Amino acid sequence: MPPSVPFIDRDTGTLDTTEIILEAIPIAKLVGGIVAVALVPFAMAFLLRGSVLLSALLSVVGQFVLAVGSGVVLIYVIVRALQLANGQYADDR
Repeated sequence: MPPSVPFIDRDTGTLDTTEIILEAIPIAKLVGGIVAVALVPFAMAFLLRGSVLLSALLSVVGQFVLAVGSGVVLIYVIVRALQLANGQYADDR
C-alpha cells in the first residue's frame, strides 16, 4: 500500500478537512493561550499609561512573551510536521 499523503483523502484525492481541523485546533489553542498571557502586561501598560517607564517596561514584557510564544508555536509546528512525515496522524496519537 502506498504511503498516505497528509491532509489528502486517500479515497477521493481531495483535501481531508477533518484532518486539517484536527491539526489546527491544538495550534489555535496554543496561540490563544500565548495571546492571553501576553494580554496581561499590555493591558497593565495601557491602564498605567501615566507612568511612562512602567508602561514601557510592561510593553517590552508583553512583546517578549509574544516573541517566545511564537518560537514555541514554531517548534510545535515543526515537531508535528516531522511526526506527520513519519506517518503519525491525529487518530494515531
